[in-house]
Amino acid sequence: MLCCRASLACHIVGDLDDLQGILSSFSGRLRKLFSKPSLSSTAETSKVVFHNFPGSVRGFELMARFCYNNGKIQITPSDACLLHCVADYMEMTEDASSFPSLIKLTEVYLLGIPCWPWSEIMSALRQCQDFLPSAISSGILDRIVDSVVGRITTAGVGDATPSGSSPESSAFRFSCDTRSSISTRSGIHRAWWFEDLALLNTDMVQQVIASMVLQKVDNVMISRFLFYYLKCGAHGSPSEKRKATETAIDLLHSLDRSCVSCKGLFNILRVASSLRLSKSCHGRLENMIGSQIDQATLDSLLIPAPIGIGSLYDVSLVLRFLKSFLANVGQASMTRVKRVGCLIDSYLAEVAPDPSLEPSKFAALITILPDAARDSHDAIYRAVDLFLEVHGELSEEERMKICCAINHDKLSSESCMHLAGNPKFPSRTAVQALISQQSKLKSLLQNTDSAPPKDSKHKKNRFDNNKLDCSTDNEKLSAQLHEMQWRVTELEKICKKMQTQMAEVMKNTISNPSGSRSLPMLCSRLIP
Repeated sequence: MLCCRASLACHIVGDLDDLQGILSSFSGRLRKLFSKPSLSSTAETSKVVFHNFPGSVRGFELMARFCYNNGKIQITPSDACLLHCVADYMEMTEDASSFPSLIKLTEVYLLGIPCWPWSEIMSALRQCQDFLPSAISSGILDRIVDSVVGRITTAGVGDATPSGSSPESSAFRFSCDTRSSISTRSGIHRAWWFEDLALLNTDMVQQVIASMVLQKVDNVMISRFLFYYLKCGAHGSPSEKRKATETAIDLLHSLDRSCVSCKGLFNILRVASSLRLSKSCHGRLENMIGSQIDQATLDSLLIPAPIGIGSLYDVSLVLRFLKSFLANVGQASMTRVKRVGCLIDSYLAEVAPDPSLEPSKFAALITILPDAARDSHDAIYRAVDLFLEVHGELSEEERMKICCAINHDKLSSESCMHLAGNPKFPSRTAVQALISQQSKLKSLLQNTDSAPPKDSKHKKNRFDNNKLDCSTDNEKLSAQLHEMQWRVTELEKICKKMQTQMAEVMKNTISNPSGSRSLPMLCSRLIP
């Protein structure tokens, strides 16, 4: 009788007499083995060990059944892949002997894969998971995967289920077209094939998705499946979850960035923090998020700082996002850059009150984007004002480093006036704000004086359409000009007074270093 068993390492052990007798008649590998002089057929205690035998005991049993039945066996979709891998492993080819070839029989049967029902194709795919290396080396996995991908991409829009699917497996499927999807409780729009593929292990998912990418399947649908797989797939131990997450990140990184949901990436980031992903994998995830940070929301950016970091939020992570965004996008799309500018202004307002936030990180957050990213610096001024209020212990030099990020030319008149009288800001910053405001008013007056008269056609249309009195318009314009001139004169007086006071302050500081600085309150002098 044949004596075989599987060890813990999935090795197969058989008695030499049985192996050398009937089995070797069908197997070229066994004949080569027994032709070696080192093996003696009379050695009763000798054993032959097969490492990584496909299907372990089940595969060996099917092979033995085929051999002892004189090359006859009934092949079904449930065991076709396993038989093919066993035949390939044991070299049961047509050239091996005059006996029937198991390779040839399985090859002929596998030609009918396109006609298999969807459920049997998936069953064969799941079976290949148990002997994946053999399935890859024998080429059978490529056939099954190509059939799965082909069924996904070519099934008709009007079909309720994939061709050949059983009624039980398709009772609740809507359409086999990849554009057909339903919304789940998890919030992910899934196609009909998501649930079946989500039952596969990580290695098999990687094989299927890699084939989809090569065959140019819709990247949006692939990314949705990967998010669904991470959320709903069967991942047991922490190591399995880490492997699934790292594999999904690698696959998402191979897709078109515009097809990957930024919200989904942030969800992965939150989960990944507890999985201890590899540094390279974490870097790819950050790079993907950074390249489309313009699609993020404020809530997504408010990520708690890691344990051991004093600040409330992980500002360093956001800075890495922004560096990645600038490296990938730069200033090629000013619309996207300005969108990020608005987002970071909102983020600054949230992190500025944090007393544990380092001044260097706050300054880096303000200055990392190009000046063109913002049309107005009012939000930056408010954030800096709040930060200085919380961090009252900062030195003059540290305050200046932060305040230098404010572009006074992009401040509104109200913010400029408020800054000029704000004692939390350095004196030089206040002077710069007043000078900037004065320059803007002078420029406005010059532009008003030199503005060319409107053409006659426009005047006629204005008269016909609006019926306005020109004399009234002139009176209003004259009043506005007088008011602007008065403001400019007042600002010039204030600036001169500020310069005098600054000189006195500097003298007092030199003669008495411990003396305190005081800024005059100018807001009451300014006309709102």
